[in-house]
Amino acid sequence: MDVVPVPDTHRPPAGLPETALAGLGTRPFGVYVHVPFCATRCGYCDFNTYTAGELGSAASPRSWLDALRRELELGAEILGNAPQAETVFVGGGTPSMLGADGLAEVLDGVRSVFGLAPGAEVTTESNPESTSPEFFAGIRDAGYTRVSLGMQSAARHVLKVLDRVHTPGRPVDAAREARAAGFEHVNLDLIYGTPGERVEDLRASLDAVLSAGVDHVSAYALIVEDGTALARRVRRGELPAPDDDTLASYYEMIDSVLAGAGLTWYEVSNWATDEAARCRHNLGYWQGGDWWGAGPGAHSHVGGVRWWNVKHPAKYSSLLAEGQSPEADREVLTEQDQHLERIMLELRISDGMALSALDESGIKEARAAAEEGLLEVSDLDSRGRAVLTDRGRLLADAVVRRLAG
Repeated sequence: MDVVPVPDTHRPPAGLPETALAGLGTRPFGVYVHVPFCATRCGYCDFNTYTAGELGSAASPRSWLDALRRELELGAEILGNAPQAETVFVGGGTPSMLGADGLAEVLDGVRSVFGLAPGAEVTTESNPESTSPEFFAGIRDAGYTRVSLGMQSAARHVLKVLDRVHTPGRPVDAAREARAAGFEHVNLDLIYGTPGERVEDLRASLDAVLSAGVDHVSAYALIVEDGTALARRVRRGELPAPDDDTLASYYEMIDSVLAGAGLTWYEVSNWATDEAARCRHNLGYWQGGDWWGAGPGAHSHVGGVRWWNVKHPAKYSSLLAEGQSPEADREVLTEQDQHLERIMLELRISDGMALSALDESGIKEARAAAEEGLLEVSDLDSRGRAVLTDRGRLLADAVVRRLAG
């Protein structure tokens, strides 16, 4: 692939309004780092990722690492007296393709520019096939405290539909290696509802997860995203689209099995053995925190201002090499935007949402939803809190729309 041309002019490093910076440090603050590299492209994935064949000589891990350091420094400049990072999350893409040394360099950059708060949570996603006992020992020594492994399924034919290249047993082995290296907090990701996945396939995946002894599980219903290879196969009739009733029954099965094994839901798609095992970085998103998102296509949010970077790694690196901001665009959230997001995000977590966030119409809807068995409400006036019931979790999006008005 040819190098993406860089325009002669680009917006200079953009500041943030004082209203956004005013509360910086009073809300959770984290750093997200996006690694845009993958060995192969999975058929269901619409993330901002690139294979070596797609990039050619346009970009490399080395040019990305250099650019990342420049963007972190830019972030510290824009934020001014930035708080230390309470959480760091390295996602992608496939961060483990950087190897332990590359991930150590990523964390060194965050540590030297922003600093890490005492007890900071530091997570990296990893593809099981690009990990090893030596890899886990290396990132543990570098300061990572948490690992999230992409498992998706233990059924070979399901992995084939998803274009996943790892062998069915590798994620469990990788989780055990991570724990042996000293990681107390290890997550396994599942995807459910893949065309051709049977009840017994899902049960086998859950059994495999539990055998790994992890303290956190994420499980996501398969979404067929436009523009993906999977969407094209569904459109051509080669594969059926996921069935809503099947997805609901699979979710109930996942929740029942995990709860029976001592993993309790704390967000609609996430289960943990206890509060310490919860992903604090993601809780920062759901609870209205601030974060600097570094890397191609990464999104950031500070005090009601959201912005996102250019997507292509070559353009991203070129802009930063020239001392320019990689920001592609931004939006300032209105009070109505922030109101809707608060309902949408807080209602997804087991701590629920304060009814004081709702207007009179919203409180009326919350009462009605409680009568229908969709919400548990501790007090039916503005002093109470609303938490989704088991049935409510299956209809979370619909409940949010009702409460938001």
